[in-house]
Amino acid sequence: MTRDKINGRRLVGLFLLGLLLFNFPLLSLFNRPVLVFGIPLFYLYLFGVWSVMILLMIVISLARSEPSLTDEHG
Repeated sequence: MTRDKINGRRLVGLFLLGLLLFNFPLLSLFNRPVLVFGIPLFYLYLFGVWSVMILLMIVISLARSEPSLTDEHG
């Protein structure tokens, strides 16, 4: 399996994880009148998970792909 296919599968898995993390049951757990460092817990959860998802997408997409045997001339 090539590195591009592996990265594609990882991005699909990350998308599915995002669906779970931004869905109703988990969002309702963090919708409480609690402040963390002066920030409401709900907003901290939303922007924290969003930031982590973006960082993981960057890490996955920057992973180097392996050169295939057909690319080598020699």
